Amino acid sequence: MGLMMKKGVVTDADGHEALPDAKIQIVEVRQPDGVTARAIHDLSVFPRLAVGDTVLMNTTAEELQLGTGGYHFIHAVLEPSMEAAEPGPGHIMKLRYTSLQRAVLAAEEPDSPHHETLAGRRTLEGMPVLLGELHSMLPVAVCWLRHLANQAQPGTKELRIAYIMTDGGALPLSISLHAARLCGLGWLAGTITYGHAYGGDLEAVNKYTALLAARHILQADIAIVIMGPGIVGTDTVYGYSGMEVGELINAVHALGGTPVAIPRISFADPREQHRGISRHTLTALAVAALAPCSLPLPLLRDPGKIMLLKRQMQQYELDRLHRVRWTEAPSVDELDAALELYGRPVTSMGRGLHEDPSFFAGVCGAASVAYRQCLYGQDRQDE
Repeated sequence: MGLMMKKGVVTDADGHEALPDAKIQIVEVRQPDGVTARAIHDLSVFPRLAVGDTVLMNTTAEELQLGTGGYHFIHAVLEPSMEAAEPGPGHIMKLRYTSLQRAVLAAEEPDSPHHETLAGRRTLEGMPVLLGELHSMLPVAVCWLRHLANQAQPGTKELRIAYIMTDGGALPLSISLHAARLCGLGWLAGTITYGHAYGGDLEAVNKYTALLAARHILQADIAIVIMGPGIVGTDTVYGYSGMEVGELINAVHALGGTPVAIPRISFADPREQHRGISRHTLTALAVAALAPCSLPLPLLRDPGKIMLLKRQMQQYELDRLHRVRWTEAPSVDELDAALELYGRPVTSMGRGLHEDPSFFAGVCGAASVAYRQCLYGQDRQDE
């Protein structure tokens, strides 16, 4: 098992600020060879770093060139004067049996003010749940849901959206600049982290209680469940963390919710397995999902692209296993308008809206179906 660590000294503690609402600090660290590197420091564990602090960094991902954005991660502060934050309430351990295990107050445990809410047998009461694979789907879905809500009839109830972060990617919620931005804008009713993910407004033990917490504690109308940054893939059929989408469909179905899968669609990705509908989406829905879900697909303007999507549906028998919904694809101008108020660039695999509009259309189609479900209480096929 490869674990690569390096000592270093902080040379700049304030020159690379993250978003104001993010619970991370980005610092410059001089390594023993004299090379300076950027590192991410988790402020939910330790106070802020200062110039001159000696730190131990985990450099594994960068040395293996795994695409962490050019950052190392602060593992420990070696200055004796730097003390950990005061312990808080809670007895549920995350990152269990590691040197980084930490106690959180899970919404389910007896000391939680929400214990009684979750103690009884509950259902999601039909709540639509958007289930996606890539973290970049999160801001697109929220922006489009708000765009639809802003066009609603006067008097329509304000939409409450909850974000649930799984432990399929990054574990600290603080690493998500998208979540920090959405919370800072006031566009989320709250965030929930479950499994070994941590740092949400609410902590949950598993996906089932996380879903119930979204509905009954945050009073969400729609929940979005997507892993944090850093999906894992191995170029094998089943070896990727996005396989969890199928398992989440089962959980939402079991709790009486309405699962809506966000398809990963691209016609700009050079990798064949991600052309059209990604093999990740196809496999998760064909193999891992044992319950039906709504699968919205955009009516793209290119007939050849639609033909490919239909062939993929037939090849994986998804039109038999799930409720395929063809939705009108929004124009690039509409998508631009929806994303404008977000105020930050949104890219997926390095590509923005104008480079890969099909990706954005796929996310927005799923959000549209979930929104209609929320308004009308039914999953309606577009005419």
